[in-house]
Amino acid sequence: MHADELEIPEELVRRLVDTQFPQWSDEPLVRVPRWGTDNAMYRLGDELVVRLPRRTAGGGLAKELTWLPRLAPHLPVAVPEPVATGMPADGYPCRWAVLRWVEGTPALEATEIDHPRLAADLAGFVRALQAVERPDEEVPGSRGAPLAQQDAPVRAWIVQLAGEVETAAVTEAWERALATPAWDGPPVWMHGDLMPTNLLIRDGRLAGVVDWGTCMTGDPACEAMLAWMTLDAASRPAFRALLAFDDATWARARGWALSLAVGALAYYRETYPVFAALGRRTLSAVLADDLQ
Repeated sequence: MHADELEIPEELVRRLVDTQFPQWSDEPLVRVPRWGTDNAMYRLGDELVVRLPRRTAGGGLAKELTWLPRLAPHLPVAVPEPVATGMPADGYPCRWAVLRWVEGTPALEATEIDHPRLAADLAGFVRALQAVERPDEEVPGSRGAPLAQQDAPVRAWIVQLAGEVETAAVTEAWERALATPAWDGPPVWMHGDLMPTNLLIRDGRLAGVVDWGTCMTGDPACEAMLAWMTLDAASRPAFRALLAFDDATWARARGWALSLAVGALAYYRETYPVFAALGRRTLSAVLADDLQ
């Protein structure tokens, strides 16, 4: 999936676990069928999961280990609980972690979703997270920064997609988002990656939120990109109303959804077709909504 991706076979993970955490040496290790874009994942018995960064760049796992224990008590749904931290060994160069497994079906794969209830669940989750007291120093992240910082990569991706998307329409929608006033309120806590791969569904409703490697404090607009990535057109207005997003915040959120959509489509079209398809669907939803 990435040019600089690490090889993380099951045999390596078994050695790492058995050597560093022998109390789990008898637990079966099973590859999670669909890894995320940033981490390899193996189930460890029934209750645990091993997460190993797929690249040496980035500090997503460190964010999870630092902030999940502090955020979890304030949230209305399950999130992963760090249980142990592994160290580089056997040729694997990164820290890795064992976390509590969170049961549920990713929204991208769920066949039965109650979208009105999911919109309300997600709004409640975002409200609860935003209400958590911020640390003395802000937690940085590119998706909490001004949308304009995405301008160069988004325009480059649009050029790469010539012939696959209506580049003029996408560029116009992007420029409308860029023209929106920037956030001038206090920064808030955000997950930063509330796309349907990270939202777990049980009985049609939100049961858990995973993959916290992009958590940050900043402009709340990025958090609402889920409206186009996960919700349908009918439930989108309810989500917005429950969070009382003003026109500018909503327009920036639409811009964030567009940027993630073209990025996913351009970067993953050959290596992760399912994720590229999500980008294509999201882009269609953004363009349809942008003209209303």
